[in-house]
Amino acid sequence: MSCIDLHIHSSYSNDGEFEPEKLVDQCLARKIKYFSITDHNCVRGIHEAKMYCKNKDIEIIPGVELDCTFNSVDLHVLGYGIDYRDPVFYEIEEKIILQEKTASRERVKLVRELGIDFSEEVIDELSKNGIITGEMIAEAALQFDREQKNSLLKPYHENGPRSDNPYVNFYWDYCAQGKPAYVEVEFIKLQEAIQVIEDKGGVPVLAHPGKNIKENGALLEAIVGCGIKGLEVYSSYHSENQVQFYSKFARKNNLFLTCGSDFHGKTKPGIAIGDTSCGENEKEIITELMEIINK
Repeated sequence: MSCIDLHIHSSYSNDGEFEPEKLVDQCLARKIKYFSITDHNCVRGIHEAKMYCKNKDIEIIPGVELDCTFNSVDLHVLGYGIDYRDPVFYEIEEKIILQEKTASRERVKLVRELGIDFSEEVIDELSKNGIITGEMIAEAALQFDREQKNSLLKPYHENGPRSDNPYVNFYWDYCAQGKPAYVEVEFIKLQEAIQVIEDKGGVPVLAHPGKNIKENGALLEAIVGCGIKGLEVYSSYHSENQVQFYSKFARKNNLFLTCGSDFHGKTKPGIAIGDTSCGENEKEIITELMEIINK
């Protein structure tokens, strides 16, 4: 178990479960020394967590995870050390919320057209801000299919091949970019995300490249060429081979390395705070990051 976790989501993310204060308590219980709440296009949980951390043996690094696109590829960029009080982050969040409300209705329609049904009441209970994510649909659908009669859902039920993180795996299989229930939302461009983060005093880091980019070296180089300063090398999604690939790439291109679990709670039950290990590189990672954001 690691003493740092720089990628954690609170209930301010549509797919996050726990309030910021509860996340701090969980970090303390797992002996985390440095952490970052990086909600999707949202910074509202940072102040709460920061206040709760006072007089506790833990340090929070202000962060955010911005959805963006590069050459029609959806990406997630983490921003560390940002001025989270700046209104630009609230403007970005509001624009995404408005789009996501419309996309939610289409997402529900497309999933049902695939032959997957669920209760409207359950969906309404799960929904936040009128937004319905692929993970919420998965949770409602699996409840609806308690008798496991739907062959499309069998992989996500207990002991199925996709049951380790059933809700998010459903999202990646059906609602992610290129999948049958994908609904496009117009995110900001990668270059704009990087600019916003840097203008607000932060450093941009490419999140879990193994999920979006795989080992596409040419695409990775093009993305880094836009101004990315670090890679989330150690991620709960990465295999050992991917860790080695991204570590080598980062060091070759003078990028700093980060480590994060992408903890959400029930959305990703197979992921726990601090479970993503960066081995002997903990001190290097946190020292380099703190030096960069404190310049």
